[in-house]
Amino acid sequence: MLKEFKAFAVKGNVVDMGVGIVIGAAFTTIVKSFVDDIVNPILGLFTGGIDFSGLYVNLSGQEVASAVEAKEQGLAVITYGVFINACISFLIVAWVLFFVVRAVNRLKRELEPPTEDATPPGEPEPPADVKLLSEIRDLLRDRPVSG
Repeated sequence: MLKEFKAFAVKGNVVDMGVGIVIGAAFTTIVKSFVDDIVNPILGLFTGGIDFSGLYVNLSGQEVASAVEAKEQGLAVITYGVFINACISFLIVAWVLFFVVRAVNRLKRELEPPTEDATPPGEPEPPADVKLLSEIRDLLRDRPVSG
């Protein structure tokens, strides 16, 4: 069993996946910092600092001043404003990642050597039977007419 585990653990796929997860975690902190420290303040400037985190539904029936107070008291509340903030944050992160991936793909295309198949396709060559029929037609057309 130890031998099987060793064979599994050192396979290229597992190692590649591990490296990908570590790089992804590190990249996540970069993107999160970019969104939290650069993009969100700019958006806050244009939206007047709208924050939905204070929106909630109190299910307990007891009167409370805020969702934070209700949670501290252990009351049942639905904090849908926090969910709205999370959705907005996700959309911002997805949008930023879209531009990052787009830029990386553009760089890859510029750095790749052109392939030999990159020549623009001309007119496709006709099939062999069409070529043969064309040759027969040309031979018949060029032969002298008797009669």
